[in-house]
Amino acid sequence: MSEDGSKPAELPDYAVRNRASWTAANAQYTAGRARASWAQEHIDWGVWGVLEDEVKAIPEVRGLDIIELGCGTAYFGAWLKKRGAHRVVGVDITPAQLATAREMNEEFGLGLEFIEANAEDVPLLDASFDLAFSEYGASIWCDPYLWIPEAARLLRPGGELLFLRNSTLQVLCSPDDDVVAERLVRPQKGMRRIDWKDDDTGPSTDFHISGSELFQLLRKTGFDVVDFRELFAPNDAVDHPYYKWVPVEWAKRWPAEEIWRARKR
Repeated sequence: MSEDGSKPAELPDYAVRNRASWTAANAQYTAGRARASWAQEHIDWGVWGVLEDEVKAIPEVRGLDIIELGCGTAYFGAWLKKRGAHRVVGVDITPAQLATAREMNEEFGLGLEFIEANAEDVPLLDASFDLAFSEYGASIWCDPYLWIPEAARLLRPGGELLFLRNSTLQVLCSPDDDVVAERLVRPQKGMRRIDWKDDDTGPSTDFHISGSELFQLLRKTGFDVVDFRELFAPNDAVDHPYYKWVPVEWAKRWPAEEIWRARKR
């Protein structure tokens, strides 16, 4: 039940698929990597660990109430709590991921809070947070036309939304069943929901709309975009052991990831 006593909505088909995929992923690799991630003192972004000290995309978080939408094992929320955030709440639909997050939270004693819920329909009150963020959580696994308005609802006036997602170029160069190409392989017009197959973790669904569509969506939802960054893999980066569909040499030449920061009017 939500804080106002209402019953949470039933999960859509893609959320059920993604929950099953992330249950498998937690067993295969995310749980095993969680402790090292929680122990980090520095913040880094994305697949190749681009250092926040260089990117400088995160606003001052000391004293803020923060919600992580699609928190997974919640290592990013843990980093923000170490930076002085007052309250950090992680929201995720996958019990296995949340169990790992709670285990880490107990071990490290950071006092994070967790809710099993869909980031498109969070059972918390309006205007409860100063910052909503997502690093490969709701930012790709939820429908932007649902989760971004939900983030706006949860934020106080002047609050900020910060998220990392795949770059549009990467998505346009990504075939259904192979590594990213050095040419466009899918149309940008009409791009939104993409269903994937994975032999290791099972089928999943993610979402991506173009930069211009996303900019318009943020504006219509009551946000002003205040920052945008395209991330390349660092020169000393090597291929990731799990995220194999984007070779590091590709990501050194073209931006594979992008950070958006917007402020609620």
